[in-house]
Amino acid sequence: MRLLLNQGLVFRGHHEDESSLNKGYFLEILSWYVERCDKIRDLVLKKATKNDELTSHKIQKDIIIAGKIETVKAIMDDLNGDFFALLVDESCDVSRKEQLAIVLRYFNICGSVVEHFIGIVHVRNTSTLCLKEAIVDYLAQHSLSLSYVRGQCYDGESNMQEDLRGLKTLIQQKSKFAYSIYYFAHQLQLTLVAVSKKCLEVGELVLSISNLLNIVVCSFKRMDYLRESQAEKVQEALDMGELETGRGLNQELGLARAADTRWDSHYKSFKNFISMFGSIIDVLDTIVVDARTLEERAKAKEYLSTCQTFEVAFILHLMRDILWITNKLNTSLQKKKEQNIANAILLVEVAKKQLQKLREEEWDSPIDKVSAFCVKYNISIPNFDDFYVNSGRSRHKIIDWQVQELNARFNEVTTNLLVGVACVNPVDSFFSFDINKILMMVELYPDDFDENIMVTLKNQLETYIVDVRDVDERFSNLQGLVDLSETLVKTKKHLNYPFVFRLVKFALLLPVATTIVERTFSVMNLIKSE
Repeated sequence: MRLLLNQGLVFRGHHEDESSLNKGYFLEILSWYVERCDKIRDLVLKKATKNDELTSHKIQKDIIIAGKIETVKAIMDDLNGDFFALLVDESCDVSRKEQLAIVLRYFNICGSVVEHFIGIVHVRNTSTLCLKEAIVDYLAQHSLSLSYVRGQCYDGESNMQEDLRGLKTLIQQKSKFAYSIYYFAHQLQLTLVAVSKKCLEVGELVLSISNLLNIVVCSFKRMDYLRESQAEKVQEALDMGELETGRGLNQELGLARAADTRWDSHYKSFKNFISMFGSIIDVLDTIVVDARTLEERAKAKEYLSTCQTFEVAFILHLMRDILWITNKLNTSLQKKKEQNIANAILLVEVAKKQLQKLREEEWDSPIDKVSAFCVKYNISIPNFDDFYVNSGRSRHKIIDWQVQELNARFNEVTTNLLVGVACVNPVDSFFSFDINKILMMVELYPDDFDENIMVTLKNQLETYIVDVRDVDERFSNLQGLVDLSETLVKTKKHLNYPFVFRLVKFALLLPVATTIVERTFSVMNLIKSE
């Protein structure tokens, strides 16, 4: 049973009678074990006492529930009334009921950060108030209070993202210091694409590309033809001196669809679509002539007409340029090491300045670039008198929305938290340590660090950095905040510097590293969905 529960596998099969070839995981594994273990052969299955076979669905369910209760109790004992972070995700199960998965992130007695799934809660609807009540009630069942929450995180892929943002605000009204900075990193590029879709032309383009790829890459034959066409065009460009040769250059490109689970997929989708535009047109031309069904031929002809316009070419290049600017930032934010945070903050300012430069750029450069693209692929170039103004407004709006989104995600509070986390990090012999910046982070927790504690903390920090950087060699090769926390506990220095340890604890309770949080959200796989 423990094996099946740990692996998240169902116990029962569709047919469990003697004639069944597959009786389900529980009976099949138990039968396999009986054949190999003499000690239990006479104690289980048919040889067990009548009421002790453990094959009844109700009995198995009771045992599972008992195991769940004991497991959660052990987690609560491990938490021991300390501060924790709240990680929540939602999904609709196969019976179309909304379910919330709740995970706690906290410190154990060894100073390690652990994340434990504690349960699934059914909610009547996904309104902000209903979600908050469900979480509060579930925490109360385990004698937990929102006042001890020092971080919160919600999955941005959810179909109720706006409600979750409202939930974050409601939680923070009850616990002012339950900061949520995961949204700053999570799927930044996906959000920027979503913001751009508020422009009708961009929304239509994203939809058209998705539909076009469905017909172009739906068969191996078409994919082979696409590769052959692209290889021929690359060779022609090499022969004409338009491309350089070298290691890593001119590699085969793919046309994978943009997806919410791949953070850079939209940028690659636009970039590769432009690079393979000629080959895509060749495949569509072939489909128009050779497709078996009238529907496929008609769709291919429609897509040919749609994508061979100056406006589509212009939006393609604009979105590629915008997402190229934010892609470096997005990539930096996905890395799990805390030392990348300081660089990410700098990249935010770089991205905003580059976007502003793109906004203020004269029309000659983008128009010339798109016009050259259109000439290459025999796309008509219109008179710019009308298009010039309309596209200019769309271009400005799209860029303005990107900057607004970056400003919203990287506000003063978020920036101070992130910089503080980076300064506490012990990597490279505490290279980033800065007392003033750390204290700016601490000021965001006034109930946990009052004026008297702040004075004591500053004194502790001054002594602490000399101790761990210059004196105690056990702190010389630490690779991150988790190593620091564990070493502080192991060396008993968390007792010498209690407020410094509290600071480290709060830094680690902030769910900053996207990779860690994504692993946590994998518990949604336990919910049977469609």
